[in-house]
Amino acid sequence: MSKTALVFPGQGAQYTGMAKDLYDSFEEAKTVIDEANSVLDFDLISMMHDEESKDLLSKTENTQPALLTHSMAIMKILSKYDNFKYDACLGLSLGEYSALTAANAIDFKDAVELVRKRGLIMSNEVADGEGAMCALIGASRELIEECILKLESGVVEIANYNSPAQIVISGEKEAVEEAATILKENGAKRAIMLDVSGPFHSSLLKGAGEKLKLELEKTDMREPKVLVVSNVDAKAHKDPSEIKEILVKQVYSSVLWEDSISSLIDAGFDRFIEIGPGKTLRAFIKKIASKKKADVDIVNLDTAADVNAFIESIGGEANDN
Repeated sequence: MSKTALVFPGQGAQYTGMAKDLYDSFEEAKTVIDEANSVLDFDLISMMHDEESKDLLSKTENTQPALLTHSMAIMKILSKYDNFKYDACLGLSLGEYSALTAANAIDFKDAVELVRKRGLIMSNEVADGEGAMCALIGASRELIEECILKLESGVVEIANYNSPAQIVISGEKEAVEEAATILKENGAKRAIMLDVSGPFHSSLLKGAGEKLKLELEKTDMREPKVLVVSNVDAKAHKDPSEIKEILVKQVYSSVLWEDSISSLIDAGFDRFIEIGPGKTLRAFIKKIASKKKADVDIVNLDTAADVNAFIESIGGEANDN
């Protein structure tokens, strides 16, 4: 029996004009985006849609609510259709909050306010210029882990196990740059320094995790209605207090994306629907499935055209809710 997982993108997937066609085409999307705009302390709509706001959109504290809102606008449209069914949710880093919202573990309004605070906490934890992240292409886990152990120049840790082809390291800027150089000398095909404001998913953000814990304690969390697979351990968690603990750790722990997708494929999941901006997760899942010699269907829903085509493909008849 076919099983479907919804996957939600994280930081880096944002782009100027994101969700504008959804806003203009679907009343449900407009309602969601307007609601987010009403609870935030800045003009989210202008920031998502205006070319002049590109630099502001890329700031962590703005990117996070923008990504969540884009994904949830699509979810709101699809929730009208009884044929839209799914068995699990997971998201890359920030996307885990979209996954929890989609699984009805947290209300959208609460999630928007929470990820805005999360972004501010993360961006303020380490001074600009002190931290860095680097995506490594074509280097094995073993090679990267071995290289990091040998470094003596500072903190460098694996931030994301994204796919068999891409792993991201994070830490102190000079140490990350040194690690990137050494790894290229030892066989990595490419080392791409990322345009981010901090060393996310490294121990340098442990203090941010503790600050986020205070915000999570004030947030109403329920048991998810479907499986939500955690970045931290590639396992599903149901207990709301346990989920909060995991979200604290998630800020400074490695993102086990490859492990998470692999575990779902092993459990019989053969359809993945990427909901939100970009096609990054689609590319990762293709690589992971290929390594496992698994045949999976991957759908990407970003634009109004994507959503309309998907509704048509499921023979969608809207319910009255």
